[in-house]
Amino acid sequence: MKHSLIVRAVTTSDLPAWSLLWNDYNAFYGRKDATALADEITQTTWQRFFDPLEPMHALVAEHDGRLLGLTHYLFHRSTTQLGLNCYLQDLFTVEAARGKGVGRALIEAVYSPAKQAGSPRVYWQTHETNVIAMRLYDQVAKRSGFLVYSQLV
Repeated sequence: MKHSLIVRAVTTSDLPAWSLLWNDYNAFYGRKDATALADEITQTTWQRFFDPLEPMHALVAEHDGRLLGLTHYLFHRSTTQLGLNCYLQDLFTVEAARGKGVGRALIEAVYSPAKQAGSPRVYWQTHETNVIAMRLYDQVAKRSGFLVYSQLV
């Protein structure tokens, strides 16, 4: 699969296939019902990928005309460096593609635009129970040691 796998920027014609991946990704993280992730959020997220003024971007992994995965990343400023940081916010592959290089290809595809934007690093987070994904992450990156805290306001 690796040789015929294409990682590319999402296009507007990808919306139906991207939506299926997006819904499965959100279900994976327990955002199954409509109240957890409103349609307005999904529609706005999709539109941001095509707005040149937005720092948010999307890539998809395609094999034989079928989308197998997605990644979304964004650029932001930091108080500790001059260049932009690149945050890989979402990463998802269909279950049948896991362990076959799709996730790795999506992560590595973010490195090029990060370098072009002057970002010295790409970083991401995952849930502590996502042990299968962490096997890959431990191979391609270093754990930072930081814990993420969150509070709804």
